[in-house]
Amino acid sequence: MLPWAGPEAGPADPAALDTDPELLLRVLCHEFRTPVSALTSLTRALADDRLALTGDDRRALTALAHEQAVHLQGLLRDAAAGTGALAPAADPVAPLSEILRGAAALVPPHRRLTGVTRRAGGCPVPRRRTRQVVTNLVENALRHGPPAGRIGIHAALGRCGLRIVVTDEGRVDPPLVDALCRPAPGAGASGLGLWIVRRLLAADGGRLRLHRLRPRGVALEVVLPVLGGGRPTPRGHGLTR
Repeated sequence: MLPWAGPEAGPADPAALDTDPELLLRVLCHEFRTPVSALTSLTRALADDRLALTGDDRRALTALAHEQAVHLQGLLRDAAAGTGALAPAADPVAPLSEILRGAAALVPPHRRLTGVTRRAGGCPVPRRRTRQVVTNLVENALRHGPPAGRIGIHAALGRCGLRIVVTDEGRVDPPLVDALCRPAPGAGASGLGLWIVRRLLAADGGRLRLHRLRPRGVALEVVLPVLGGGRPTPRGHGLTR
């Protein structure tokens, strides 16, 4: 699946937020955008009579909206406490499948590809940080991949740990490689999401790597240490394709 391995992301500068108040503001605005956008889309879907949603559909959308609201509340608490949106504080765990369901909801169903093994879906992960990592990668794929291209979300357990891969049908270009190597993001929004991902992964001993897919496509692979010896929780399950 991942025939060409590009660079592994370099370390994000942990002191950048402390020395650059403007960067802190940009990070906060960037991280607020995802839950606000998701809540807007989910509540619009719930109110749209043309979708003919079943009771199960409505319960699923309501649960996703609740998850995003809780995520937004957490970001607001961090901002009010002056700790920013990337505080490596104690983070409760949740099954990976719960995190991936919310991230997958950001992708239109006709563009979505998922493949999550039952063991990977049941793995406990830090809830808030992993949600931020995966949603940032999905939003990056939506923003930089082809407008009608497919977005893949995959997860499996391997010898090196828990692997989460987000793919799109774009190209590996110099700005992407540069964004993975810079210790701090440049001006504007370019590369900010990937810098946030790298900083969050550093808090959990994870890493990020770039792959070029054949015949075309980009894959960003997250590898996280497995918590609890890799034993899935009872709630774990794969995503519906």
